[in-house]
Amino acid sequence: MGVILDSVNSPKDLKRLDMPGLKALCREVREYIVGCCAENPGHLASSLGAVELIVGLHYVYDTPSDKIVFDVGHQAYAHKIITDRKEAFKKNRMRDGISGFPNRAESPYDAFGAGHASTSISAALGLAEAARLSGSGGKVVAMIGDGAMTGGLALEGLNNAGDGRGEDILVVLNDNEMAIDGNRGALHSHLLKITTDPAYNKLKTRVWDRLGAGRLRNWVQRTVRKTKAGLVNKSGGDLFEAFGFRYFGPIDGNDIEEVVSTLRRLKDIKGPKLLHTCTVKGKGYSHAESDPTTWHAPGRFNPETGERLPGPRPADRYQDVFGETLVEMARKDPAVVGITPAMATGSGMAAFAEEFPDRFFDVGIAEEHAVTFSAGLAAGGLKPFCCVYSTFAQRAYDEIVHDVALQRLPVTLCLDRAGLVGEDGATHQGVFDLTAMRSVPGTVIAVPKDEKELKDMLYHGLEIDGGPYIIRYPRGLGEGVPWRDVAPSTIEVGRSERLLEGSKVAVLALGPSANRAVEAAERLKAETGDRASVYNVRFLKPFDLGMMEEISGFKAILTVEDGAMKGGLFGEVSEYVASRGLGTFVKGLGVPDRFMPQDSQSSQRASCGIDAEGIFTQLRELFSGEAS
Repeated sequence: MGVILDSVNSPKDLKRLDMPGLKALCREVREYIVGCCAENPGHLASSLGAVELIVGLHYVYDTPSDKIVFDVGHQAYAHKIITDRKEAFKKNRMRDGISGFPNRAESPYDAFGAGHASTSISAALGLAEAARLSGSGGKVVAMIGDGAMTGGLALEGLNNAGDGRGEDILVVLNDNEMAIDGNRGALHSHLLKITTDPAYNKLKTRVWDRLGAGRLRNWVQRTVRKTKAGLVNKSGGDLFEAFGFRYFGPIDGNDIEEVVSTLRRLKDIKGPKLLHTCTVKGKGYSHAESDPTTWHAPGRFNPETGERLPGPRPADRYQDVFGETLVEMARKDPAVVGITPAMATGSGMAAFAEEFPDRFFDVGIAEEHAVTFSAGLAAGGLKPFCCVYSTFAQRAYDEIVHDVALQRLPVTLCLDRAGLVGEDGATHQGVFDLTAMRSVPGTVIAVPKDEKELKDMLYHGLEIDGGPYIIRYPRGLGEGVPWRDVAPSTIEVGRSERLLEGSKVAVLALGPSANRAVEAAERLKAETGDRASVYNVRFLKPFDLGMMEEISGFKAILTVEDGAMKGGLFGEVSEYVASRGLGTFVKGLGVPDRFMPQDSQSSQRASCGIDAEGIFTQLRELFSGEAS
């Protein structure tokens, strides 16, 4: 830990530093982030680029009385470190450690929780209004990345905040990939100095007051706005001015002196304001600067050499099966198109994008648009495969219902990272999709148990004539089942697969949990002689009623799912048993009715009882009659 950083435990400590001290602190914070993330993986490049902005905000504003609202939270590591969480940061994203994202329950400095993109402006506006109505005072700042600005919710927040009510809110746009073209020449620097000058703003207010209401004042204001717009439109400022925000910038967001000077000038300017800052993603760590996509979340690495230290990979990842199969299908069928909301690399679509650039669509962080856009592609005769992380698909629920299901359009929705996802924690668990989608009429929900079954189900997407056709699969490694250079097999929709034959107790499992159920059942047979039937359910919807008839005489059914039990497979089986007046006892294993904190995937699954050990324990109790 650095000399300056050692002495900083809260933003109050920051305020004792002079400018050379702030510059040294930024270097030390950056080194500390790199060192910690090398051993304990996290989101690296975004946080490295935002260090000066965060230090500057805490230096100028009086947090936690003043509020800083972060978008997503990938960029907030420096914030956590300088708000009395230096030591805790060493266990960032670990069991019993701090969250990788802002969390209101964790610190008074975390004004608003954030794990999904584009929420900061709306939340900050709410906090600003609450401060105004309660009379508590306090400034509110929303810090949003340029990627998150592509989300519809961000634009909705801008539209509401700039509607003329004059809410006192500052939006800091962290532009780290020049998503908004910028001209950072002398004219813009001069304009920034003028428009943020306190004397200028006092004079301007006095002039407006002297002119009073009427045509003359309106004409003068229109003329001033038109002149300013002509100066700022080349940096994207005209967009924000149109939303009713006063636009300032762009400035160098990695220059702590310029950041502090600008924020001081802006702090007391009333009304909605936007500061455009340009930063370098991965700033200060050459490997991350040169490849910010890879270093967004690089895993463990050697901080000196930049050598990444991947763990053993005994099987292929599900995202790779999806990506390679999509390429394979696209070579055979020119109607195949791929859509992703800003997750091309994470979802395995990079190779597809390279080989079929005209048939690949990255729509930005806009899940709702991704789904309705896919529906439009399907209505036009194409075969869209839209890949969205399960946790983000929650945002597109209305579009799935209204634009795909209601019109029965053949859209294949591939829900990556379904189920428990590990260290990203509660904001990213993909556990609600089964429950949410099961009630939508006409929906097919397919859940493969391994890599080959995922490939088979993807190929079925070429043949669907109505939708949505949903395939959900987990984060991480598969089962080691061969799938490359293996011809796809036809799987009848709505048909399960019996993996083991037994009596008295049946295990109905969705997805890779079926493999753990087989392990547990075979262990039970070896240790006790009891034989349980095990079914790979495959499809939550349409549900295999023939399977239920096969086990209608069993005394107990155990359901296993990597998802919320309420309304999922457990709900489906319980409803069937109850509706037919059967006396079968139904026990469910899955994610309980609570938000699951960060931990490893294996530990999370063990805590829910959906690993082989947990299933074995339940089977033993069911056969002995002790289950309840």
